[in-house]
Amino acid sequence: MIPPTSLLSHVPYMAKPRFSYELDDLRQLAADTLAEARAQGASEAEGHVSEGYGQTVSVRKGEIETLEHNRDKEIGISCYVGKKSGYASTSDFSRDAIANTVRKALTIAKFTATDDASGLAEPELLAREISDLDLYHPWDLSVDLAATMARECEEAAFALDRRVTNTEGASVSCQQSQFATAMSNGFNGALRSSRHYISCSVIASERNQMQRDDWYSSARSANELASPSAIGDYAGRRALARLRSRKIKTTRAPVLFEAPLANGLIGHFVSAVSGGSLYRKSSFLLDSIGKEIFAPIVNLREEPHLRRGQASSYFDDDGVATKARDVIRSGVVQGYFLGVYSARKLGMTSTGSAGGNQNLILQPGDQDLQALIRTMGRGLLVTELMGQGINIVTGDYSRGAAGFWVEDGEIKYPVEEVTIAGNLAEMFKNVSAIGNDILTRGSRTTGSILIDGMMIAGT
Repeated sequence: MIPPTSLLSHVPYMAKPRFSYELDDLRQLAADTLAEARAQGASEAEGHVSEGYGQTVSVRKGEIETLEHNRDKEIGISCYVGKKSGYASTSDFSRDAIANTVRKALTIAKFTATDDASGLAEPELLAREISDLDLYHPWDLSVDLAATMARECEEAAFALDRRVTNTEGASVSCQQSQFATAMSNGFNGALRSSRHYISCSVIASERNQMQRDDWYSSARSANELASPSAIGDYAGRRALARLRSRKIKTTRAPVLFEAPLANGLIGHFVSAVSGGSLYRKSSFLLDSIGKEIFAPIVNLREEPHLRRGQASSYFDDDGVATKARDVIRSGVVQGYFLGVYSARKLGMTSTGSAGGNQNLILQPGDQDLQALIRTMGRGLLVTELMGQGINIVTGDYSRGAAGFWVEDGEIKYPVEEVTIAGNLAEMFKNVSAIGNDILTRGSRTTGSILIDGMMIAGT
């Protein structure tokens, strides 16, 4: 099955934002928090001011099921007294509220333990040049039009086949946010961004068996979303393909992780080489820089400055400048994901990763999903995973799975109620192919990943 490519093109856009504050107002409020923190005796301080608004409309069987409007704002203040720190926040933007919130943060700081790794980033690490990355595309979407689009999702699924009998609903959401941050080390950053999505989940039934599946599209700009009918059609096709699923006998065979699930495998690697796991020594990838952790075909690059990227930014949560870099080169680990605090704990330098990774891209191979299935020959194509059987300390991996059994390079039948098991260290080493069916989910972009030799537990 090929994910939908037809794009949304008939949607009106907002003439101007619906924020209650101008971005300059948020910058001033952030500066005001610093001034108040200094006046009350903080040795260092950080003020973060944010505002957001949005709308989510969910439809089930043609009727509006939920309608959510959200509008929120917050000032967060971190205060340091030497190597002690405290944090407090408020949704009240008045001067009295800011003063009171600073007072609470300082009180917390005075009663916390001294931590030599605490404190703001060194000035030489800070982002100085911050350009527009085209992250803000507000969507002026009426409730009626959002409901119509959600119904289009369901209708496209139902139109496929009479065996598409039910739905768990379709949703259309548009979200806009802005923030400004000021730190006493000299950092000042502000930006506006948007994130929108369309999703659909449907149920197919036959011979007393029911199967569900879903699909969604997410983007900064609405005109880059897949069309509602394409999303509903694809969700329906996925659910229909799973009918007549059967169990299989326990065996050892290659496993092909479909692109959305391959994203999760990369996520496990990120967790294992992130600062918190490393300095707590709760990772199976301790001291892995310079070591060949993956198969040589694996290359993973971080590109934080992509225009309209879903995780693009010139600075991280510490204000540290982000940089494009190789994380994995020919299977060898080139770097970790560290914020200022975790870097100090490890005696290293921040990688600009406070708050998470930015636009990780797994270099694709030259085969599409069908070609990977032919390459696999015999094994399991996994399209759904269940449970959380991942131990980042040991690398042990065990999860419930569903998908399709492959023989002679062709899909033979759908499979359910199996468990796939292995160890992430071995799985990473045994990556034998990466697809060019690339898909972006959140902060990571991957194609499907083929892994040789996993245990598949069935009957």
